[in-house]
Amino acid sequence: MNRAAVHAADHDPRALTPVNFQSDEQHDSIREAVRTLCARFDAHYWLEKDKHGGFPLDFHRAMADAGWLGICTPEAYGGSGLGITEASILMQTIAESGAGLSGASSIHMNIFGLQPVVVYGTEEQKHRFLPPLVKGEQKACFGVTEPDAGLDTTHLKTRAERVKGGYVLHGRKVWISTAQVADRILILTRTTPIEQCKKPTQGMTLFYAPLDHRYVDIREIDKMGRHCVDSNELAIDGLPVSDEDRVGEEGRGFEYILHGLNPERVLIASEAVGLGRAALNRAVNYAKEREVFGRAIGKNQSIQHPLAESWIELEAAELLTRRAGWKYDQGLPCGPDANAAKFYAAEVGFRACTRAVATHGGMGYAKEYHVERYLREMMIPRIAPISPQLILCHIAEKVLGLPKSY
Repeated sequence: MNRAAVHAADHDPRALTPVNFQSDEQHDSIREAVRTLCARFDAHYWLEKDKHGGFPLDFHRAMADAGWLGICTPEAYGGSGLGITEASILMQTIAESGAGLSGASSIHMNIFGLQPVVVYGTEEQKHRFLPPLVKGEQKACFGVTEPDAGLDTTHLKTRAERVKGGYVLHGRKVWISTAQVADRILILTRTTPIEQCKKPTQGMTLFYAPLDHRYVDIREIDKMGRHCVDSNELAIDGLPVSDEDRVGEEGRGFEYILHGLNPERVLIASEAVGLGRAALNRAVNYAKEREVFGRAIGKNQSIQHPLAESWIELEAAELLTRRAGWKYDQGLPCGPDANAAKFYAAEVGFRACTRAVATHGGMGYAKEYHVERYLREMMIPRIAPISPQLILCHIAEKVLGLPKSY
């Protein structure tokens, strides 16, 4: 900055805005309280869950009893009324404790998923839908992705047909987490064929529907990791939904789910940072203790440098994630920020996990050392809820002004 600019800044407080990077007392309190709770669910607990599956009901119950499920739900509906920033700190701390994506995913949907209801739901719906989630009395799942449409949401085929007093739903959804234990599903459907809409994003309607097993066949997908939090394919045949369970206006569902998608990207980025840190911490501790040729392997720069690089990358990813969360909480456009945070946190988190496995050598491949589970779980934020390639397309088009490529 030249002398003239410095002089101008002295007289115009808006010219240089100070940035405070000091620790926030409230955020520190959240981290400490969550760490204390998570300490009750140690590495052995999550290792057993990874081996044998089964939803972590006791962990979910403990989080509900402590009030964490309502961290960003308005106080009027039983929550704490905090922001996505605070929710992301919660999720990062859970993952960093060693619970990883197994722990974070067990409450992930309940934290961000009903933001469309918070923003667009009626008062009656908010009082009916939100308190049971906050108290842990109900669980929810999120139904957007389909076997054929994939990430091309505008071409989803699940349809809601108008009947007296409500709708009847037909279609298929895939990769629906926690559907085995969920009571309701926030589901996006088509109420108007895409051919009859002026824009592809029109004609979709959002419901918060009871997940009635008489009309919904739920098949669990056997997958690579996170075995205690189920992923499923749903076949929906005649599911009745009342008018009272429709969120907002008919035909505007795509607009509404955007209030869930950006927060989800912020949360998944935070979870990736936390999981990367969990892996890094185990690698560092192992490097201090493991001796080869009469010296700790942590003395070798070939071990030190990759771990130090991961520390730097994870710090940068956290800052990017915090900015995205802050923008959302301030009501500012945050799409590029949320997508960038998700992309970068997943990539550097993955590098931290691979480096942790490599630091352990052969033992990194053994389940009892936990880092191989972290590596498997880290594939989730790399792939979901949106691919890294589509994020790059989004940044290229929306930020750089390049022509749309798909």
